[in-house]
Amino acid sequence: MTDTLPPCPECASIYTYQVDALLTCPECGHEWQPGAVDEAAPEIRDSVGNLLQDGDSVTVIKDLKVKGSSLVVKVGTKVRGIRLVAGDHDIDCKIPGIGQMGLKSQFVKKVAE
Repeated sequence: MTDTLPPCPECASIYTYQVDALLTCPECGHEWQPGAVDEAAPEIRDSVGNLLQDGDSVTVIKDLKVKGSSLVVKVGTKVRGIRLVAGDHDIDCKIPGIGQMGLKSQFVKKVAE
């Protein structure tokens, strides 16, 4: 079966499963209807005001130090397939050569694909 379920809107867990007409998160216990629009979700925009969506590609506009290590995300680094999440670091992504991390939308610019 190749259908994929969306991540939990509360905790962003990827381990969601379907029970009857609801999707359920095993990590936080949140239940929701698939396809339901969350009107409370804020619009997330990049550094120049472009509206960001899940799956977009962005470019880092400033050298960013990775907290707790000596690594640096260099300006111009292209990040593909972002996922928008709630919180201070509103972009969840995988950066080439560094791995999974959260970014602030104010330090990225949307890339035309």
